[in-house]
Amino acid sequence: MNENTAPLGAAPSKLSDSRPPTVNADERTTLLAFLDYLREAVIAKVEGLGDEDARRPGVASGTSLLWLVRHLTVVEHNWFEWAYGGLGEEPFDSEEAASADLTVAAAVAAYRDAIARANAVAAAAPDLDRPGARSLRPDAVEGPSLRWVLVHMIEETGRHAGHADIIREQLDGAVGR
Repeated sequence: MNENTAPLGAAPSKLSDSRPPTVNADERTTLLAFLDYLREAVIAKVEGLGDEDARRPGVASGTSLLWLVRHLTVVEHNWFEWAYGGLGEEPFDSEEAASADLTVAAAVAAYRDAIARANAVAAAAPDLDRPGARSLRPDAVEGPSLRWVLVHMIEETGRHAGHADIIREQLDGAVGR
């Protein structure tokens, strides 16, 4: 617990609360809109924190907000660029700890860059059904479709956005999306 942590029972501070996207469009646009919404929810949880607080583990496993942002950056690259797009020789290690000199600003910038590249891969794909170049799963016969990658990334990012909600509330009492 640090000096910014709200006392137990104190009214939590409120982050801006955004609602899920209101979109009535084709499947690709809808999936990307929801994924972008979740990505921004994760970024909102780390913005406004100092580097030390963002690095502070919120649970016994060592998960911190900075680790979550770095992890999601790598996962974006691995699924969209490496697996679906076939770029690069080996996927990056998504479980690796964030380096001691990684800042919130640098982590968010890298995440936004990975998001832009992932969205470019998704936009360039001819359709949602075409299998990707390869899979991160060693037993897979072929790479998953773009539809699968998008749904998986919504699930992955949503799960980690929930983790980020809890960790941020533990750090300074801030709640909201």
